[in-house]
Amino acid sequence: MHKAIFIILLSFLPFFIALSQDEKINVVIIGSHPDDPDKQAGGTALEFLKKGHNVVFVSLTNGDAGHQTLGGRELAEKRYREAQEAGRRFGVEYIVMDNPDGKLVPALEIREEIIRIIRRYNADIVIGHRTSALHPDRRNSAILLQDAAYMVIVPNIVPDEPPLKVNPLFLYFEDNFKKPLPFQPDIVIDITGSYEQKIFGMAAHETQFFQWQPWIANTLDEVPDTESERLEWLAGMSISPLTGAKYESLVKWYGRERAANVRVTESFEICEYGRQPDAGEIRQLFPMLGN
Repeated sequence: MHKAIFIILLSFLPFFIALSQDEKINVVIIGSHPDDPDKQAGGTALEFLKKGHNVVFVSLTNGDAGHQTLGGRELAEKRYREAQEAGRRFGVEYIVMDNPDGKLVPALEIREEIIRIIRRYNADIVIGHRTSALHPDRRNSAILLQDAAYMVIVPNIVPDEPPLKVNPLFLYFEDNFKKPLPFQPDIVIDITGSYEQKIFGMAAHETQFFQWQPWIANTLDEVPDTESERLEWLAGMSISPLTGAKYESLVKWYGRERAANVRVTESFEICEYGRQPDAGEIRQLFPMLGN
């Protein structure tokens, strides 16, 4: 009798496996300013979307200080419109929180709103900044994200939004800072096939990529006039070098033959405060990785 029941259950096993493989993966990408999610993880977002999974972009500030001539509410509204256009181009919802640019602090009410967003979208993966960053908003957004990790599964924290049953995988964006510890490329994603669309999406943030950031870099006179030339110029400015550690991680996930043909990548470090997956779980969470 027991053996017969076991055989019947075993016959249904492929169905349950297929069902689990068909489940949507939910990815929440959190930046400190409008344009951060696009720039830091836009290609990876597109790779998830191609496979039918869900992605949402979040900016913790309204970006009302990031320009050489505009500012305040006028700039905040302009950057909101740019973010919505970027969301349309990427095919994602783009949430812009109305916290002032340059004044972000790890306040409890902001942390609680991050917890709500992560729960509301039933996140499997959450990606954000490391605490090593030039801009104080980025450093504080990293603290906010770390403080939200684990708390997203605690029922008595933010009880108005049901807790997650499993702590998500929290990841850090890549950066070049070396102290106290350099970035570690635990997961490297091939975005070669999505790079053009990523650049097209980023280009919606006109005030940032064609005005403010070139002005800071004293390269404003180098910005082309036509849209096609601007896209090409932005594409050339946005490629991160495929260094030794990143290349070896790429080989780990895709194999040496595939890695040799990769032109553009995005890299992420696993945060210790969230889920700690093994290699098999990472491949399940990132179905675009090689077998």
